[in-house]
Amino acid sequence: MSLRGRLTLVAAGVVAVVVAMAATATYFLMRHELYAQVDTSLAIHSSDRSQPFGEFSPYAGDSVAVIAPDGSVDNTQNIPLDRRILDVATGKTDGFFRNVQVTERASGQAVTLRERVQPLTPRGAVVVARNIDYIDHDLHRLWLILVLVALGGVGIAAGAGRVVSNAALAPVRRLTTAAERIAETGEPSERVPEGGRGELARLGASFNTMLGSLEESLETQRRFVADASHELRTPLTSLQTNIDVLRGKIELGPQQRRALLDDLHRESGEMRSLIGSLLELARSGAEPAREPFQLDDLIEDTLERARSRFPSVTWEAPVVEATVVDGDRDRMERAVWNLLENAGKWSGEGGTVEVALSGGELSVRDHGPGIDEEDRPLVFERFYRSAAARAMPGAGLGLSIVREVAEAHGGTVVAENAEGGGARFRLTLDGAARPGSLGGS
Repeated sequence: MSLRGRLTLVAAGVVAVVVAMAATATYFLMRHELYAQVDTSLAIHSSDRSQPFGEFSPYAGDSVAVIAPDGSVDNTQNIPLDRRILDVATGKTDGFFRNVQVTERASGQAVTLRERVQPLTPRGAVVVARNIDYIDHDLHRLWLILVLVALGGVGIAAGAGRVVSNAALAPVRRLTTAAERIAETGEPSERVPEGGRGELARLGASFNTMLGSLEESLETQRRFVADASHELRTPLTSLQTNIDVLRGKIELGPQQRRALLDDLHRESGEMRSLIGSLLELARSGAEPAREPFQLDDLIEDTLERARSRFPSVTWEAPVVEATVVDGDRDRMERAVWNLLENAGKWSGEGGTVEVALSGGELSVRDHGPGIDEEDRPLVFERFYRSAAARAMPGAGLGLSIVREVAEAHGGTVVAENAEGGGARFRLTLDGAARPGSLGGS
């Protein structure tokens, strides 16, 4: 059953229960009131002390029978007498009310009598009876009216519930329709109206926010695939060309063959680095492994690697404080290496790179040409390469990986031009770094 049908059924069910309870209460209250009126009238008649014994006369349509103290009975009006009445006449029990069925002498029809059996003083009893078939008739009519009213109320409640559910669930239907179209087309560019208030309006806004995020994610994915394909095509083409030359029929001298092999080695290295970067970016957004490690030791190890990779650059690390980081050591090592490699490439022959770790912040400063103002907002974008960087090896992924790793560890990274020239990158890990050593403070 649909949600709309369930809401309609619930509304009708609730109204049915309420109306049924109200109708039942009304019926029994009216029944009690009618019987109370009859009983009051019968009690007044049976206790009329202005009448001498044996001279009770019928009024208001009542029938009267008198039982004398000696047990003799004046019962000319066809009132049924039994042991209970005789017990009242002899003083054994108190008076009472009751309903009895009798057959009328004239019509032969069965009627219901309401009796009041009242003891007399010093002995004897009077029985006053009244035909109450009209009460049953009235109660039957009342019951039919209440049933019809209840059925009408349930019907109206069901209709109103359906109208209200249609109006209330209209935003849900729009969301459902939009979700179905997106599932068919695979394009999350559609949006649903966000008018109104309350939870459903918030649901629409949240749905649109989710669609926006999904659309952005798909666009990023498409751009990533396109950029990755473009970046992979260049080294693959170069590799294929060199391999074709080596396999060709042209005779190559030792130096030419050596040059081609060196090119193959360099291109394969760039391919390996590019694939590693792509794999690292594919992990972006994933929660990093949370294991404590010494960031200062990692930086010292990476500095040794940088000194070997860029022997003509002077690497200075005047301040490297003992710092523990809770995170993924391998990913952090990749980020630190990317910062050092970037600084080494831009320093050139005889350049100097200054590295410092203090207060949970890693600073890497080179003395190269610095960052152009138009390039600074884009240096952390995937595959972005400035005009000056296009002459250098690389795919434009190193700094974007640094940002991904920093954000995965609850940190940030910024790029700025340093005083006196050069660029400075500051990687801050306030959320994951703390001073000290794993072996002690």
